[in-house]
Amino acid sequence: MIALDSVIDGKKANFGAVRDVFDSHGCSFCSNFEYDQGKFDAVLWRENGETIYLRVPFFVVDGMLDHASAQIQFGTPYIIKHIVNFGLDYDQNSFITGTTGLDQFQTPLDKDGQISDKSRWEQAGVETVERIYNSIKELVS
Repeated sequence: MIALDSVIDGKKANFGAVRDVFDSHGCSFCSNFEYDQGKFDAVLWRENGETIYLRVPFFVVDGMLDHASAQIQFGTPYIIKHIVNFGLDYDQNSFITGTTGLDQFQTPLDKDGQISDKSRWEQAGVETVERIYNSIKELVS
């Protein structure tokens, strides 16, 4: 993981307004969220089961995240690498998953894989956050 020094860290905004802007920049709102915190993810690179993401976490300061009117505060953005498992899943839950279909995704082999060329990805992450921030700076305080 590479933490980024960023202009967005600590800024507050309306969730509904910034969600649309993040989406327009290729950042998806992660559906795996809590009502008091969430994150936006952008794929910076993907090849052969390895993906490098820009992740922008945020915390709800007023309201609940299932409402567009929630007020959020951004945390420190970071770069993370996931390595997925393309093989069969033979863990303790694979029988239940296979027979019920309740879990369609396998756990990554490595949720925080080693990132090569860190300066390249740090620069790409900072530039992406700056582009997004320039699009939302009228919406943040």
